[in-house]
Amino acid sequence: MVDEKKDQELAPKPRVGVYICYCGGNISDHVDVEKVRDRVEKLPEVAVARTNMFMCSDPGQALIMEDLKNGIVDRVVVASCAPSLHETTFRRAISRADANPYIYDHANIREQVSWVHQGDGATDKATRLVSMAVAKANQLVPLEAIRVDARKHATVIGGGIAGLRAAKDLAGRGIEVALLEKTPFIGGQLANLDRIAPTGDKAEDLVNDLARQVLADDLITVHTCAVVETFDGYVGNFKLCVKKQLSEMDQEKIRQLGITDQAAGEFISFAGVYNGSVSSVPEEFTVETGVIILATGFKSYIPYQGEYGFGEFEQVTTLPELIKYIAENKSDGSLLEFNGKKIRSMAMIHCVGSRQIPGIHKENKDGYLNEYCSRTCCSAALNESNIIRTAYPETHVFEFYRDIRTYGRGQEELYEEASRNQVVFIRFEDDAAPEVARNTGHSEDFPLIVKVKDTLTFGEEVAAPVDLVVLVTGVEPNDVSNLVEMMKLPVGTDRFLLEVHPKLRPVELPITGILLAGTCQAPMDVGEACNAAGAAAVKAVALLGRGYVELDPFVAQVDTDKCRGNGACMDACLSEGALNLVEIAVGGQKVKRAQVTPALCLGCGACVGMCPENAIEVAGWTLKQYEAMVDRIVAEDVAA
Repeated sequence: MVDEKKDQELAPKPRVGVYICYCGGNISDHVDVEKVRDRVEKLPEVAVARTNMFMCSDPGQALIMEDLKNGIVDRVVVASCAPSLHETTFRRAISRADANPYIYDHANIREQVSWVHQGDGATDKATRLVSMAVAKANQLVPLEAIRVDARKHATVIGGGIAGLRAAKDLAGRGIEVALLEKTPFIGGQLANLDRIAPTGDKAEDLVNDLARQVLADDLITVHTCAVVETFDGYVGNFKLCVKKQLSEMDQEKIRQLGITDQAAGEFISFAGVYNGSVSSVPEEFTVETGVIILATGFKSYIPYQGEYGFGEFEQVTTLPELIKYIAENKSDGSLLEFNGKKIRSMAMIHCVGSRQIPGIHKENKDGYLNEYCSRTCCSAALNESNIIRTAYPETHVFEFYRDIRTYGRGQEELYEEASRNQVVFIRFEDDAAPEVARNTGHSEDFPLIVKVKDTLTFGEEVAAPVDLVVLVTGVEPNDVSNLVEMMKLPVGTDRFLLEVHPKLRPVELPITGILLAGTCQAPMDVGEACNAAGAAAVKAVALLGRGYVELDPFVAQVDTDKCRGNGACMDACLSEGALNLVEIAVGGQKVKRAQVTPALCLGCGACVGMCPENAIEVAGWTLKQYEAMVDRIVAEDVAA
């Protein structure tokens, strides 16, 4: 023990380098960055302190790398924006300088300082936060990444266009894939469309082409009518228990469509590619996999009873229903026919089930409002209006809208084409939606009338007699509450699955090895969904390609000399399986001690506070490091 203490005294003291970012004015507009640099440079642990307009830029990273390579510093503190944005950036820069990436700490002086403070108080607080990080960095020791073996296998949950794209891309890189789809059909919501705007491609052709590639690929096994029942494991070594069974609802749908076993592999209009018969008797099997890609898709919003007359008037329908009807029932003549009735005039009402406003719109049965924009609805409505006006020129179309949002390449042309096709646009305010009522006092025998104040004509009252009202419904995430519960997935306020960061980590979840693809995370068009699927596939290949996965080492570590095996840490643990009591031999006797499974540990530290013997710590966040940080925060002379 004496020798160890002597070695520590003789060991060279850490030399901390501090690198402070102006953040293009985001920080320097309220924090005197140079004053902070001047103050922390005087701290005894600091070897050098530097500033840069953008520390995350190549020149900013070069400052850090050069000081490490030249031996000026051996610990790094970066003071900039939130670590969630660029922590990985700086760790990689440190690695490129042939240094250990875990000798680095971060001070958030943007979100925690400049965005909430100003003046001398902001500069003083920034100084204390940087000094705190220096105190911790002074005690950092090099850590090694945790390496776990990884199966070269991926599981894709969801057989829509995103799931199919992800599976095919994975197989193209030599990864074996299990594709799980809960219905008897693959193709998802894309199979419920006719033509895709703005290209005019047939949805059937797109689904057919990709589905046949997937079904023909020897590396891909497709399981339809398959639902995940249980889940455990960690990145590289997940285990899924899957139940495969044809539900009564799907049996009825197959009967209604007249599908036989000979139809296996064929596209069924407005259903998808049929993958063959599945027994109604449940069958269970296990999938052992390295990575999971969630491509669980979306569903169309269903209006509530009475919403714009839905369910009250037979002449009120939804855009998905209209698209299907027109595709399956070609009308003769210059008037559109719907359900046997000639349509002389029709109204499309936008934003039904999208951009809902608290206090104005009605919540669904679960108490939710869809406050987001569904993004693809405007283009879909305009596309269908153009199809109708071109094929049936005597059918007049009114579009009642709040805002036309035709984002994306080629989408604005749909609006321009609709204008040329003499579609009549009527704009209404958020709190003054159109009123759909039975037509009782107007000429010409139109069954319904749509009334609204048109803001394009400065609030003039407009009454449009129509034969048909079409509700342009938005999108909602599919119910994946079972997966959310068993996998502990983060969900946004909009009920879509929530990625780590929309720009820096757009297809990743906090659970390493579980990725997102397509509309399970947000409304997207077909191209975007396929792009997201491709990104998820690339991430999966990067994880599995080497046969092992490296994880950050910030996990709990047990001192078996102090541990008494009372199990309090297990009770506090937030990750099932991360902590267990195991028998070991101590002094010739069998005793129980806590043992950590690093790949499952969240590094949250909940176990640390519960251990009466202080026998457990989180690497990179030890109690001694915390004490040093607190001491530095309250020190009187830090901001002087």
